[in-house]
Amino acid sequence: MRDIHCHILPGVDDGAPDLASSLKMLEAAKAAGVTSIVCTPHCRDPYFDHNAMWNAFYELQEHADGFPLQMGFEVAHPKLVELGVEEWAPYLCFDGSNEFLLELDPHAGERDFEDYERTIYELQGLGYSVIIAHPERYRAIQRDPDIAERLVRMGCHLQASADFMGGGRFGKEKKPAKKLFDRNLYRYIASDAHKPEHYKYLIRAIDKFPRRGAHFAV
Repeated sequence: MRDIHCHILPGVDDGAPDLASSLKMLEAAKAAGVTSIVCTPHCRDPYFDHNAMWNAFYELQEHADGFPLQMGFEVAHPKLVELGVEEWAPYLCFDGSNEFLLELDPHAGERDFEDYERTIYELQGLGYSVIIAHPERYRAIQRDPDIAERLVRMGCHLQASADFMGGGRFGKEKKPAKKLFDRNLYRYIASDAHKPEHYKYLIRAIDKFPRRGAHFAV
């Protein structure tokens, strides 16, 4: 089971603060049944340092005893626009893949999604497969799940962050996530882990929403 969203790299964002913490997260991931990890540090202010993040990846890789790790990023929409979609997308997708993990503004309104759709179409036109991180957190989707369905019709894949099982980052994600599961809109469940304890949510999410042929990357 591949975990496609995880803040496991040491010392580069609000995830693991150091290598020891990263290795504890790795052990927790293994205990949860994870067999490979895409490391996705934040591409947003104040964290983003492309070279430092790659160096952290190499450091973790060196100490991971051969566990399969892949470099990627969780790319915030405003930062992507600031950097330039065409210029930076090749450096922010999952390494060796055309997958692109895009984070939207949790407080965005429905009109903001028109801007998001333009960016998504631009990414798709460049050949990227767009994964939308934790749509259950987005206020517009919480109010109107049809927006999530529209993203899927556009060709996006939706990724649930497993902490929705405990209410999520903002405490209001459990019911919206269930609505999206009921509509069979999610393609992935990911840990979105920032510390070892977060993998307990992944175990619970897998138990609550078992494989239906689509919810996990293989």
